[in-house]
Amino acid sequence: MSYTCGLLPVLDQHEDHHYEMSEYEGAKARWCPGCGDHSILTAVQRLLAAEQLVPEQTMMVSGIGCSSRLPHYMKTYGFHGLHGRALPVATGIKLHRPELTVFVTMGDGDCTSIGAGHWVHAMRYNVDMVAMMLDNGIYGLTKNQTSPTTPQGFKSNTQPYGSILPPLNPLEVALGITNASFVAQTAEWAPSHLYATLRAAYKHKGFSFVRILQRCPVYTPAIYQKAVQDPARIQLLVHDDGVVTPDLDKIYQSQLHHDPRDLAAARALAEQTETIKLGVFYRDPSKPRYEETRRVAPRTPAERVALLEKEFARYAV
Repeated sequence: MSYTCGLLPVLDQHEDHHYEMSEYEGAKARWCPGCGDHSILTAVQRLLAAEQLVPEQTMMVSGIGCSSRLPHYMKTYGFHGLHGRALPVATGIKLHRPELTVFVTMGDGDCTSIGAGHWVHAMRYNVDMVAMMLDNGIYGLTKNQTSPTTPQGFKSNTQPYGSILPPLNPLEVALGITNASFVAQTAEWAPSHLYATLRAAYKHKGFSFVRILQRCPVYTPAIYQKAVQDPARIQLLVHDDGVVTPDLDKIYQSQLHHDPRDLAAARALAEQTETIKLGVFYRDPSKPRYEETRRVAPRTPAERVALLEKEFARYAV
């Protein structure tokens, strides 16, 4: 069963249709060969097929950047917004059309620099959606400028002698925001973990923030290369209420049993940067969701017109 704009129940013509993964494929992806975005796009399409999400009831929202091309490569509804503004757009969509499934794609600069204010309040509002921050540590689309997550000392066009400041830690920020309800980290070079993490984020009711470590083959190919080549540099956070990927046990033998309900432990883990930690850091589905606390009773089209006329009458001369 689905609903029209007037919230009247109508027969869903898709109820008996089984969607194949190929049915979510939009235009051919034009990212550089070797870009981690390709792996992320595949994981998203795989998730939609596994959950049998109806394309017409699924929304992909993005800002500006290489990662923000993702809606173009999905055969769903999409909104390619302004730099740093993906989250307020997605929030407006979800509040007005709560029956839609909303995914947001942002880059590290897109989310943590110009969009930082929106990021903080979107997490505080805790509206039900999946927000993916693709972090390659650089502004890639505009050709190699330092971003907030660029490693200290890394040379770029804007800081040719090396990044001056220590990089911002998105996990620490997210875990410090009031009413945060889901914070996770995964990597594009571990596709099974990436998929499992996105699926856990989708299943969570609330704002799911997923930082996806991603290599840029042109400007930052070496940032995560040591971790890719040496699995000992990666530690998996495992828990039945988080992410479990048995197929990776032989590759990533460093594993930590972490209860994602423990916020203090999650914050302590986020501060530890000696190894890259992949998994669900924090999850609390009991946090209040903004779309629930400000729910508006459904109105018929005639009632909406009457309310508009009443409002317009206030300004009549």
